[in-house]
Amino acid sequence: MSKPLYVQKFGGSSVADSDCLKRVADRVALNVREGRNIVVVVSAMGKTTDRLIAMAREVQADPNDREYDQLLSTGEQITISLLAMALHHVGVEAVSMTGAQAGIQTDAVHTKAKITAIDPIRVQECLAAGKVVIVAGFQGLNPLKDVATLGRGGSDLTAVALAAALKADRCQIFTDVDGVYTADPRVVSRAKKLNEIACDEMLELASMGAKVLQSRSVEFAKKYGVELEVLTSFEVKPGTLVKEAAQMEDVLVRGVAADKNQAKVTLRGVDDTPGVAARLFTQVADAGINVDVIVQNISREGQTDISFTVPRDDVATVQACLANIDGVSFEEALYDAKIAKVSLVGVGMRSHTGVASKVFSTLADLKVNIQMISTSEIRVSVVIDEALADDATRGLHTAFGLDQV
Repeated sequence: MSKPLYVQKFGGSSVADSDCLKRVADRVALNVREGRNIVVVVSAMGKTTDRLIAMAREVQADPNDREYDQLLSTGEQITISLLAMALHHVGVEAVSMTGAQAGIQTDAVHTKAKITAIDPIRVQECLAAGKVVIVAGFQGLNPLKDVATLGRGGSDLTAVALAAALKADRCQIFTDVDGVYTADPRVVSRAKKLNEIACDEMLELASMGAKVLQSRSVEFAKKYGVELEVLTSFEVKPGTLVKEAAQMEDVLVRGVAADKNQAKVTLRGVDDTPGVAARLFTQVADAGINVDVIVQNISREGQTDISFTVPRDDVATVQACLANIDGVSFEEALYDAKIAKVSLVGVGMRSHTGVASKVFSTLADLKVNIQMISTSEIRVSVVIDEALADDATRGLHTAFGLDQV
């Protein structure tokens, strides 16, 4: 019988210094001795990526995307080499690989590249030789043979994509928390750890601001049937299993997430003729901007107002796009970076009524004004003042009984 294959991802806090690296090496070595083949995906150590970004901005306020990716990719390359050395020290054969060496191919978009294919032959050869393979997360090789990075949290995506390509038995995401909680425990002291969560719920929570997993990695895991587990790298204890679980549909609400990295863009006096919205959002999408909540007011005298939310980091890109947009006329653009998006998520919403009304009444009691609303089958999201996001999160967590999960 062949050995089970696990892909294990360790985030920046898990590999922050030499002691952390030795702890990870011990944990990986234990898995090897228990009879598993292991592929390790790592992030840059601690705040390395933030330091590299700061260095780039000191040299050039708006650095070239290619050189920016070339720089940022070095953080993970430091980690893979040091972890390989730490494993050698405890008697485990290991080899480090960049994303390119591991066969990860991306599209041509720098800083937010998407994985297009993985050729894992070199990884498989090393596994067959009994070696632990350590892969630099967050990066791949684009069609021009340049390094391209996958965006914040991209190491999660690297791990899940490799698990899919290698047909791994499980993909484990090791982080500084011991699983997925009903809310951020730093904001909600009574938040509870979940033993398991449905893929759809985790996808919504991740995309709505929960920082445990990158949303693209959850989407990839759902698409390719990768079994995901979130657990802590600092203790040996069970985490949270992310899986398809129909029996969980009787649970009304699974968690509350708040995303404070949001900005609202409002275009006033937009020409209200057929096709204008299509042209607007097509050009915004072509600029690589991810739009979430969209609200259009009732037309008046051939004009309307359109508001939408984008990641706060993309505001400058939005401004540049709107300054040169073709076929869309408007009177003025307003930007508000002091907003947050608070979301309630649960597969039970599919078969229960009254969730939205309870959200609105709870926020009304807290004197929280709702600026925008967005819903799906299993989610209700509201855009509110950023200063009130924590109060709203705690209030909704209590109102829907998550304190007693």
